[in-house]
Amino acid sequence: QVQLVESGGGLGQAGDSLRLSCAASGRPFSSYTMAWFRQAPGKEREFVAAIAWRGGNTNYADSVKGRFTISRDNAKNTVYLQMNSLKPEDTAVYYCAAKQFTVASMTMAAGYGSWGQGTQVTVSS
Repeated sequence: QVQLVESGGGLGQAGDSLRLSCAASGRPFSSYTMAWFRQAPGKEREFVAAIAWRGGNTNYADSVKGRFTISRDNAKNTVYLQMNSLKPEDTAVYYCAAKQFTVASMTMAAGYGSWGQGTQVTVSS
């Protein structure tokens, strides 16, 4: 398994921008499809964005499309989530996830074998 550590969460106001980072260690980072999920209080964990291990294809939830951008730097073993035009409904704990050598079911939490501890993002109106 790869170990994941998120950072970059915090407080913001509607319309602000934040960038989350997820640093990976333990296995060749370039072999992992990486994703961000989030979980708001009282709600189930939901898919936010993913980036394939090969080819760099990306996938976004409709709720964040056009506002969030996922990217990766394989040299730094890090995946990023740039969040622009934040809304109060983006408030959640954001989790980084990884699965190796596959792009199947990128939007499904099941199948991601490695997870970070999460970072809180709070957006006020």
